[in-house]
Amino acid sequence: MSSTQILLTIATYFAVLVIISFVVGRKADSSTFFRGNRSSPWYIVAFGMIGASLSGVTFISVPGAVEAGSMNYFQVVLGYIVGYAVIGLILMPLYYRMNLTSIYSYLGDRYGSAAQYTGSSFFLLSRIVGASFRLYLVAGVLQTFVFDAMGIAFWQTVTFTVVLIWLYTFRSGIKTIVWTDTLQTLFMLIAVGVAIYYVSDSLDLNGIGGIISFVSESEYSQIFFWDDWKSDQFFIKQFLAGAFIAIVMTGLDQDMMQKNLTCRSLGDAQKNIFWFTIVLTIVNLVFLALGVLLTAFAKAEFLTATKDQLFPAVAMDNGLGIGLGLVFILGLVAAAYSSADSALTSLTTSFSVDIVKLEKNFAEQKQQQLRKLFHVGFSIVLILVIVGFEYIIQDASVINKLFVFAGYTYGPLLGMFGFGILTKVKVNHKLIPIIAIASPFVTYAISYLAETQANFKFGFFILILNGAITVAGLWIGSWFTQQEDLTANTD
Repeated sequence: MSSTQILLTIATYFAVLVIISFVVGRKADSSTFFRGNRSSPWYIVAFGMIGASLSGVTFISVPGAVEAGSMNYFQVVLGYIVGYAVIGLILMPLYYRMNLTSIYSYLGDRYGSAAQYTGSSFFLLSRIVGASFRLYLVAGVLQTFVFDAMGIAFWQTVTFTVVLIWLYTFRSGIKTIVWTDTLQTLFMLIAVGVAIYYVSDSLDLNGIGGIISFVSESEYSQIFFWDDWKSDQFFIKQFLAGAFIAIVMTGLDQDMMQKNLTCRSLGDAQKNIFWFTIVLTIVNLVFLALGVLLTAFAKAEFLTATKDQLFPAVAMDNGLGIGLGLVFILGLVAAAYSSADSALTSLTTSFSVDIVKLEKNFAEQKQQQLRKLFHVGFSIVLILVIVGFEYIIQDASVINKLFVFAGYTYGPLLGMFGFGILTKVKVNHKLIPIIAIASPFVTYAISYLAETQANFKFGFFILILNGAITVAGLWIGSWFTQQEDLTANTD
């Protein structure tokens, strides 16, 4: 497959996205960019969220991680089901009742302005790094298989990718993304289906029944791990971590919730989450099955590619046909854009609403000028962070790095929202930034000591530990607040 064919595929796909953005972006204003005018059909949001949730990380890293960890990731996926139930039944009614644009406005209402700034800041950090992880993975694949041969540097590949995303999101933001994510999800799922067909045919498997039998009988098909409670693959750890990962990376994440808040009503948003959960669970299982097939194919063909390079190597370099290669590139680009475009929009929204308070402080014309400026600014930030990763990330599956990092940055958000919703205790909002910043450091210290002194690995469970430490800090902060109130009353 030639570089020209790959570039033509990407250009055609991008042209379609731009056309969609111009069609849905007519007469767009700040309300359109931030909330999609609250007019999105729930089923369109639900289908599009699948692609945004999966992203290029799932597209490449989940199949690539099967050789090292079998299908243990499905333990995390089962936990997602519980997490999404919490989102639909507890968080969404809260957000719709308060008519929020940014979900971190809740923290400002519950604690005070410092809490809103803190929540938004942690989201900005989390999403910048998370989106950069995802785009770094995809840009790296394109660099290896396309742009290296053309003499194009990695930073140029990254810049080109982010500029394309900026071009079709700057007009109408979330309204465009709701529709483009639907197209991107479709192409991603088609790519996975085509990959399974080509690889299973090469392995001489007969139809769906043959694939199911092969996967279930494979040495890599183990899902549940109960043997070693100290291991980071232990079922209880991964299941609970999955539940809380879903809560924080969807329910407490402006990126994902901004799509839900474009639905016409709470009922529509809850239907969206219900069907999204079912389909996402099935799709993740399919990705893991693909991982088993790819691993078997690699062993049969004596391929040395592993982890995040496995799927690209099989699709691009092993004579399975130009169709698989082109569909893989299309699915990969779709996966990258479906997460990165919404990340860029949500970063702009959170900074505009929570930090600058754009809608409260400026007229509509000024809002649009500043919002476009922030949009460009975050595009530049993403480029710089992704290029920086080229010098930092040398090994390991990106999906593992992503979830471990998320445990440190989303943990304070989990603690702040959980404490706020489950208690009525007052905390001086000026203490919250201190508590939120200290919590990840305390978490890291405990995790390090547990692993070095007791050989106990928290793994993805680090998120729960971090959230619990934040809650403990808020309880301590509430005691100091009560003492301040008593002193003030006495005086």
